[in-house]
Amino acid sequence: MLPADLLRAALGALRAHKLRSFLTLLGVIIGVATMVSVVGVIAGLDAYVKDKVIRLAPDVFVVDRLGIIQSHREFIQALKRPRLTWDDFERVQHAGLPHTAQVSTRAFRSMTVKYEDKHLANVFVVGSTANFAPMFQLETEAGRYFSENEDRAAANVAVIGADTRDELFPHLDPLGRTLTLGGLPFRIIGVFSRQGKALGFSRDTLVCVPIQVYRKNFMAAGDSLNLQVQARGGVAGLDASVDEVRALLRAARHTSFRDPDPFGILTQDALKDLWRQVSRAAFVLMLLVSSVSLGVGGVVIMNIMLVSVVERTGEIGIRLALGARKQDIARQFLLEAGILSLCGGVGGLLAGTGVAWAVRGLADFPARITPGIVAASLVVAVLVGLAAGFLPARRAANLPVIDALRAE
Repeated sequence: MLPADLLRAALGALRAHKLRSFLTLLGVIIGVATMVSVVGVIAGLDAYVKDKVIRLAPDVFVVDRLGIIQSHREFIQALKRPRLTWDDFERVQHAGLPHTAQVSTRAFRSMTVKYEDKHLANVFVVGSTANFAPMFQLETEAGRYFSENEDRAAANVAVIGADTRDELFPHLDPLGRTLTLGGLPFRIIGVFSRQGKALGFSRDTLVCVPIQVYRKNFMAAGDSLNLQVQARGGVAGLDASVDEVRALLRAARHTSFRDPDPFGILTQDALKDLWRQVSRAAFVLMLLVSSVSLGVGGVVIMNIMLVSVVERTGEIGIRLALGARKQDIARQFLLEAGILSLCGGVGGLLAGTGVAWAVRGLADFPARITPGIVAASLVVAVLVGLAAGFLPARRAANLPVIDALRAE
């Protein structure tokens, strides 16, 4: 049979049982929709985390008390580490390390900010050195960040985020006005450019003040600083800078060469590797879930096709008696299974895309449906259909002509 004749016959058989064909598609639709929506959300989240959340420059690394924690045991061990102090910062800053360009430090806590009769709770208050903002490319849309002289003098100045401005100064220019932190007045000298949300959390509800003011008024005895170190010579000098800072801090803590670092070091690559592990695990888990639905859809297609072989035994016998080849019969049944699964794949693709975009719109969760996801979902759906149709097609093609005609 010509391909056009095969297609015509397959479509005619499917149209003859429209309701049954539709119900057969549901398993494939659910499986493909699950796969597309989950993969779309993970793909969008992966790009979002790399571009927006992991804001560390490639030539900057962070020395932190905890570092990257991947298990409960690591967390317990990290809590036993000594905190990073101002002495550690000055030690690294004034050591004259050849591969280290500059060092900044910061500490932070959640506080309530006041302006006249307005209160804003759970504001992220950061105490930092003056070079912190340039190292992390934090830009101001109005005013400026504080200077080294203001930091050294412990001046009561502050730079606020866009959400803090909108909540406390909805119709006012905040520059030059005074807000209250912990009962202390701070003059606003700058407003950060809007950074948006990261995984549902606003990065604009913050206030930055000089580290000397923060240490004097807000830092508790058990609080730890973290250090941000920029390598000299860009990315090429990163490993050397990490090694020399690690050696300096280990020596200051009298750490044996057999013992692990009593601090954590975070680089852009380390954070991306960690996120890659997390996203890969979620991706595999969700694919397993969607594969169950696809497997069920394939079994349904196989069952319906086997029923169709029984119902059309007489038709198959007449066609074989009139000279149809076995491979033509097999191709028709495979084509019917492929068309069914392809239609299910298209339906699942549309449903999955709708779910992914609904998640993005309602939960502010990133989603991205790429051409690769579209192609992969349709290919998987067709492969499931062809695999499910193989046995029914083979059984239909191998029916003895006499037995098939007797059934008619």
